Amino acid sequence: RGPRGRGGSQSQRSIAKAGAGATMASAIARVVGRPTWQQTMLRIKDPGKSIPFYTDVMGMTVIDTLDFPQWKFKLWFLATLPEEERYALTPGTKEAHDYMWSIEGTALELTYNYGTEKDESQKYHPGNEERDGFGHIAFNTDDVYAACEKLEKAGVTFKKKPDEGRMKGLAFAYDPDGYWVEILKRNET
Repeated sequence: RGPRGRGGSQSQRSIAKAGAGATMASAIARVVGRPTWQQTMLRIKDPGKSIPFYTDVMGMTVIDTLDFPQWKFKLWFLATLPEEERYALTPGTKEAHDYMWSIEGTALELTYNYGTEKDESQKYHPGNEERDGFGHIAFNTDDVYAACEKLEKAGVTFKKKPDEGRMKGLAFAYDPDGYWVEILKRNET
């Protein structure tokens, strides 16, 4: 069984996703030789707030951690896994490292510098001022309104709720560090 609780290798699952008649060579050719998006990193002030936000509220799974005490920082890597999948690896192990660096999907890397949660003046710039480059991260959901109601009940605050502003049916919530988290409706297939 794979690390996510499914049988088969990543390549075998790629072939299965590619449809009948696909060969291993054609499935691998779609990825090998061209870059694929692997992760986005956000700096966090307090992992005691940010990790539960992304795991308990947003439904992500911590798939790996890397701790660098000599340089006083720690990394958490999170991914959104299908609801029926159980992640069986222990973050911080060689197996989790190997999985993290070969995933087919995209991870969110949260970077924590030791002691920032104790520093009242410490605040990361969320990148949404005039002339800033960074904007937001985004999550798909089946029902934006229901997702936002759940977020609001969990104490999450919003920059924009689904029926506010010119763009209806999408929302921007704030994570614990003030980063914008867009909530979008998943396409129905």
